Amino acid sequence: MARCALTTIDNPYDPFTQFDAWFQFDEGKGYHSCAYLARIARTSDQLSGAENEQEIERAIDDIIKYNPLGIYKKVKATAQPEPAVTA
Repeated sequence: MARCALTTIDNPYDPFTQFDAWFQFDEGKGYHSCAYLARIARTSDQLSGAENEQEIERAIDDIIKYNPLGIYKKVKATAQPEPAVTA
């Protein structure tokens, strides 16, 4: 399953593998992408993890669709399957 993240076109960091640097850059520029996404995404403890991921992707798509500044983009990372546990 692919995970999605919201980022900006000028952020050189990967939000999946370099989150701290990515977040610091984003906040420093005043974008506050995490807070913006949290306001748009309708996630819930009542939804499954997969349903929340779908909702986050829908919110990211809406942010990009109605992106007046033209600065946002969606990035994806494919989740690696867990290795089989052998006894």
